[in-house]
Amino acid sequence: MAETLFEELKRYVGFSSADEQALVTLHATAKPHFARFARVFYDRILEHEGARQALEGGESQVGHLRGTLQVWMDQLLRGPWDEAYYALRCRIGRMHVRIALPQHYMFGAMNILRQEFNSHIDATYLEEPAALRAARSAVGKILDLELAIMLHTYREDLLAQQARSERLSTFGQLVGSIGHELRNPLGVIETSLYILRGRPGAMDERTTKHLDRIGDQVGIANRIVSDLLDMIRDRPLHRQEVWLDEVWQEALKAVQRPDAVVVSAEGLTSLPAVQGDAGQLRQVFVNLLDNAVQALEETGGTVSLSAATREPEMVELVLEDSGPGVSDVIRRRLFEPLMTTKARGIGLGLALVKRIVERHGGSIAYVPRPGAGARFVIRLSLVASEETHAPVPPVG
Repeated sequence: MAETLFEELKRYVGFSSADEQALVTLHATAKPHFARFARVFYDRILEHEGARQALEGGESQVGHLRGTLQVWMDQLLRGPWDEAYYALRCRIGRMHVRIALPQHYMFGAMNILRQEFNSHIDATYLEEPAALRAARSAVGKILDLELAIMLHTYREDLLAQQARSERLSTFGQLVGSIGHELRNPLGVIETSLYILRGRPGAMDERTTKHLDRIGDQVGIANRIVSDLLDMIRDRPLHRQEVWLDEVWQEALKAVQRPDAVVVSAEGLTSLPAVQGDAGQLRQVFVNLLDNAVQALEETGGTVSLSAATREPEMVELVLEDSGPGVSDVIRRRLFEPLMTTKARGIGLGLALVKRIVERHGGSIAYVPRPGAGARFVIRLSLVASEETHAPVPPVG
């Protein structure tokens, strides 16, 4: 079996089973000091203006971040240092891309932890020089591994983000040049259909049937053009008090579904009103519900929506279906324009959903379900906020 990247990195820095044992031994004495290490870590960050500004959530989040750092240190010294550990650490590099954290702050921050660990090691193993050297060496290697993993995933995700931006730029130019041009021939077809339908004596049943088909397809084409244009323009939000239960009911009327697909909802009627654009929020429900129904068309199954107030001034909506779910291969590109695995459609539904939710100051995330099926988690603010194109921290 080919060597994984994490195995290669461990081999490169010489991280061995002896280092693992040294870290586990160190963990027993260092854990009581994790809270102090975390306090020193963030006190140093808050002293530096640039590093302080890089904190997501600002100083108000420091208390939570200290706790997160203690969990990180616990895993650092306790292991196991396997592929699951590697995957968990990769998320940190991706988070740094999402919040646009300059990487020189990461190096400086890691050095603060290195100093704290080494000071503890020097005091703990004062009478045991061999154990002191082993612990210092192991800590140096594991922190070097952490930096290597973060830098690798940071670079990987930054390049992917740049590629997405380039694709979106090309996509926007293309849509802008052809979107309005497509409206003209579609308008001509609609006008001709109207005229033909106004002459019932000249048409038999078969002709009427085909005209209806043409009308349906023109409607589909118009919706595609509208979705394309919506992706590249900033439609202003017509904010008002919106009851999500009413929006959901309107979405149910708009999505056709076979009898074998059962849709249910709970918790919506007890939600307070949100401040948002009812029409655009309806589109969120329609697109998600339509995707779920299409996933269940052949086999049948269930679609459920649950809603609750999770924290002050925030509601959480969870839409799940019992279909095949989303593969790991496409999960990270799920909300990109033109990304689709369906037989019909061009992959704009989820991209538009994400755009609408984020413009409402909310977030959407795909969260795998145990077994099979898809689960989307949406968070929306109960209060009006300035329109934004940057997401709040995702759930899941």
